[in-house]
Amino acid sequence: MKLRHIEIVHAIVQAGSISGAARLLNASQPNISRVLNYAEQQLGFPLFERRNQGMFLTSEGQQLLPDITGIYEKLSLLSRKAAQLKSSGDTVRVGAAHAFGQIVMTPALVEYRSQHPSGEVELATGHFDGLCQDLLAGKIDFALTFGQQVDHRLLAEPLFQSSLVAVLPKNHPWSGTISLEWLSQNNLLMMQKEDPLGKVLHRALLRHTLCPRNALFIKTYSVIADLVLAGAGVGIVDLFTAWRYSDQVKILPVAEPLPFEVMFVSQRGIPQSRATLAFKQIIRGKLREIAVQYQQQFLQSAA
Repeated sequence: MKLRHIEIVHAIVQAGSISGAARLLNASQPNISRVLNYAEQQLGFPLFERRNQGMFLTSEGQQLLPDITGIYEKLSLLSRKAAQLKSSGDTVRVGAAHAFGQIVMTPALVEYRSQHPSGEVELATGHFDGLCQDLLAGKIDFALTFGQQVDHRLLAEPLFQSSLVAVLPKNHPWSGTISLEWLSQNNLLMMQKEDPLGKVLHRALLRHTLCPRNALFIKTYSVIADLVLAGAGVGIVDLFTAWRYSDQVKILPVAEPLPFEVMFVSQRGIPQSRATLAFKQIIRGKLREIAVQYQQQFLQSAA
């Protein structure tokens, strides 16, 4: 089988019909049919059964499908590598979890632009699943996310370690380290259990046999801070979301360990460009700056 045959067979399997494959490949139906017929003649057996409901693999086609899929994926990877090499070395496409959008990525973009005035940057924010899909589709070069298991085709590199923190109303009298037990008894606002940071928090609550009273489970971290501002309770969020609201809320460390990692996620097998490597170092520096500023502010307020 030739590479064009593999591409067309894969498209027919994905679309379920000749017409659907033609749309996927931006080709004519007669061309797709002609190439498929030629491939089947060369093989000496049919790959598909033609039915009113669409195209269905024969038993021989089903046996060849794993190899066809593997070759197609390698071809796709090769195409993405070639596209990356063709593109300017100063162009970088970034995806980031919402929590990093303003507090980390904004100053990182400013510094990157000052260092690389001719460079181009495309920034998109989103949730973890969407960012991973964009990476696999070659739409972005890397994503900045919180620690979570990724697809085997992706590479997750730990970039920074931090801890979840408590956010209280600005005028709250409490100062110093605060306990999970106290937070649990005072209208705790927290991430949902399936959230990557929510898992860290809920495991700690379970470990200390704590069951928060009147708890609210929120998907978007910034909404937790907004609810604290509205007087709905106290919250637990990542340091970077909390820092975005540092002028409006009180940020306190939690007594029990609530560690998490910031991950730099890229597509496995694709080398990182010079622009990506430079941007990664800038982001790492901004993450450290925020952590240092938080430590200094907390020490000052606790003194």
